[in-house]
Amino acid sequence: MIRKSFAFIDGIGIRKERNLWKSGIEDWDAFISAKRILGFSDSRKAYADRQIHAAKKALFENDSSFFARKLPSSEVWRLYEHFKDETLFLDIETTGVWKNSAITVVGLSDGYDFRPMIKGVNLDFGRLQQQLSACKLLVTFNGSSFDLPFLSKYVKMPEVAHLDLKHACARISLKGGLKEIERTLGLSRTPLVDGLHGGDALTLWRMFRVTGDDYYLKLLLQYNEEDTINLRLIADFAVKELCNRTLPLEVKPFISPGILQ
Repeated sequence: MIRKSFAFIDGIGIRKERNLWKSGIEDWDAFISAKRILGFSDSRKAYADRQIHAAKKALFENDSSFFARKLPSSEVWRLYEHFKDETLFLDIETTGVWKNSAITVVGLSDGYDFRPMIKGVNLDFGRLQQQLSACKLLVTFNGSSFDLPFLSKYVKMPEVAHLDLKHACARISLKGGLKEIERTLGLSRTPLVDGLHGGDALTLWRMFRVTGDDYYLKLLLQYNEEDTINLRLIADFAVKELCNRTLPLEVKPFISPGILQ
């Protein structure tokens, strides 16, 4: 999808981009090879050509930060397929949302393997910052409003593209919290944590701290793991659906994904 995108070019909005697709300019190579493009003066096309060459260079160098700077935040989903193998899925648990709250668990995943960082055990903000800096795309659910602002109190957030699935899902009429969207898509959780919610995560942490019983910590980690791992499944669905709804029929690379089985 990113090679079909023109919205990162100054002066090309979503409507202008769609008109380019409909006129047969389906990707970067088609734009550059065209002698003339309706609505573009020679100087404006030359400028757009330079921007596309810069984008090609960024992709070749695996530089997602170029697009993080250039793309509207609502269109960061277009990077997902290209940078999927270097995407970091993140979900945090905290002691609350007030000023003196602390992070208890940082759940990290490549979509398959879960790597938790736990307060008082292995939570190292220097190492966390390294992992954030190493990824090419960061995926969260409501991270723009909660996870990333909270983390920024402890680490210097790198310039990395961020896909917030809450907003991406809302664009395809998947609204509500993470658990509600999971149910809509047919994603199940293990019975032990199926009924847990955000407030329960804090209760589990407090029980672990008071009793020292690892049972409560293991339950909290399982809850966070399923939050984090399911982000990949939701991202897979949402990105394909957004692509289908964005591109004209003749340009679509995906068939409709339907509801997850």
